[in-house]
Amino acid sequence: MNNSILIAGVGNIFLGDDAFGVEAVRALERRRLPERVAVVDYGIRGFDLAYELLDPWEAVILVDALPRGGPPGTLYLMEPDLSSIKDSQGAKTLMNPHGMDPLHVFQLAFAMGEVTAKLYIVGCEPHDFGSELEGRMGLSETVQASIERAAGMVEELVERIRATAGMSLA
Repeated sequence: MNNSILIAGVGNIFLGDDAFGVEAVRALERRRLPERVAVVDYGIRGFDLAYELLDPWEAVILVDALPRGGPPGTLYLMEPDLSSIKDSQGAKTLMNPHGMDPLHVFQLAFAMGEVTAKLYIVGCEPHDFGSELEGRMGLSETVQASIERAAGMVEELVERIRATAGMSLA
């Protein structure tokens, strides 16, 4: 491992609250993060993220809109079990080059090689994605209000990962 952490923001800026991950990493880019922590806006570039997952990261924190049925703006922290994804039929799953389905991204990465990073997901319950035909630019007020809290949650997670992995605090 190269003792590094990737924070990957994903989402479509033309679909309202789907842009949560993109906006959250923009907020993180304005903060002072430790060395060896990379913050990248992947938007809908699933292939790029799949290839990035093959690098020897200590941890990958995916930041995304995450509909789970809670009140809009609710933040979630998940540590998914990747063994079920590894054993799935991911190689047979087609990816949309203009979309971002994290499950398909992980399946593609596993089909291409070994993913060694510990994975975390910081998600936000969306309010809406705009109309089906037109979408919507910009986050809803509720989700926008959660951006700074989400950035703080990611920072705390980075420090926890670094402490657990014995990474220096530089």
